[in-house]
Amino acid sequence: MLSQEIQIIAQELKGALHQYPNFPSEGILFEDFLPIFRSPVLFKKLVRAFKLHLESAFPDTNIDYIVGLESRGFLFGPSVALEIGAGFVPVRKAGKLPGKTASATYVKEYGEDKFEIQLEAIPEGSNVVVMDDIIATGGSAKAAEQLIKAVGANLIEFNFVMELDFLKGTEKLAAPSFTLLSGQTEKLKN
Repeated sequence: MLSQEIQIIAQELKGALHQYPNFPSEGILFEDFLPIFRSPVLFKKLVRAFKLHLESAFPDTNIDYIVGLESRGFLFGPSVALEIGAGFVPVRKAGKLPGKTASATYVKEYGEDKFEIQLEAIPEGSNVVVMDDIIATGGSAKAAEQLIKAVGANLIEFNFVMELDFLKGTEKLAAPSFTLLSGQTEKLKN
């Protein structure tokens, strides 16, 4: 159950979204959350909403790291991490990180892709929250889950700005998830 303050923030943030029907493909209603970042006030509220949720959901658990998924998880993940006193670790596309990495492959609409994390980025046993902008089919989030296991950390939750509920991506994940803005319950009807 969302707190009243989180509900109020979510409603205000939802009003800032721009919608693009049939993008990037037919039947998809693309809800662009980038306008939130144009307003320092809305951006601060986005970060506050995630902070409030994490403090409420994990009152007795220290969150050591926020792991942001390339690329939109990089937009707000570091700010949330800073706000809660955690470190930030990026999960990047293959070939973008130096040093030894763990990798996980996932399926996208147009083929496969690969995520990587630096092996030394997160100490074993650390508590981790994975953040991304949207969960659709769950492929990239599932790959991040595999990477967190590969470094020996505890994945305590996934956090998303939005969810395409009708694709049931969160059902594929082993850890609980939190979605700030109410998701799309069905595919776009023409």
